[in-house]
Amino acid sequence: MTTTICTWNINSVRLRADIVLRLLAEQAPDVLCLQETKSPVDKIPLQVFADAGYGHIVAEGNKGYNGVAILSRLPLVDAGTMAFCDTGHARHCAATLPNGLTVHNFYVPAGGDEPDPATNPKFAHKLEFLANMAKWGAGTSPAKSVLVGDLNIAPRADDVWSHKQLLKVVSHTPVEVEALEKARTDGGWIDTTRADIPEGPLYSWWSYRSKDWSNADKGRRLDHVWATADAGHVAGSTRILRDVRGWEKPSDHAPIIAGFAP
Repeated sequence: MTTTICTWNINSVRLRADIVLRLLAEQAPDVLCLQETKSPVDKIPLQVFADAGYGHIVAEGNKGYNGVAILSRLPLVDAGTMAFCDTGHARHCAATLPNGLTVHNFYVPAGGDEPDPATNPKFAHKLEFLANMAKWGAGTSPAKSVLVGDLNIAPRADDVWSHKQLLKVVSHTPVEVEALEKARTDGGWIDTTRADIPEGPLYSWWSYRSKDWSNADKGRRLDHVWATADAGHVAGSTRILRDVRGWEKPSDHAPIIAGFAP
């Protein structure tokens, strides 16, 4: 027996409630962490998910943008939320499971189009958010915790379809990769996805602009599962559900599932 945790940028939980239900029915994760829910908490179709067996929720929301939610068939204790930047954006929530494992759900700012903090406030915001994540990790030394979410950075050369062509594209620039790695190492996090799948191209996002996204396969690994060493990660349990990207009216992200000790 393991506790399975799934992370998925859903790109509007109300618009895509049907495929959330399909994922819950087909994969039956114990916990589903959603990002970019684009909904105030009271507008999320909570009863629909409760009827599917996921009656426990911790969430933060904004109308029409951002938003994070943790749906669970296991009881949850709200573990609080952090802003990281004084913007009012709903980009983090956390909950503790009955086994004492705390799940942090993040939606890191995308950063706009121009990778220059001097001319692009969105990129400056992204770097500030990541720096504050690193300070939080260094200051709290998280224990028995999992951090998941759309972190909006593909750190490795084989996490993007073309390392050379994307070096100056937001989500793969060296300054972002360095900031993400500092947040990971300062918090003592292990990239469990790459621990399980250490070699080869690995993507979780494919642009809507690509009409034949699967064959073109110009993807990026923007979604991540990190864990502390004592979180009980089950080796080899990580799966990226690529086929979900091809469902009707999909998100542009694919879910990732990983297992942890009960």
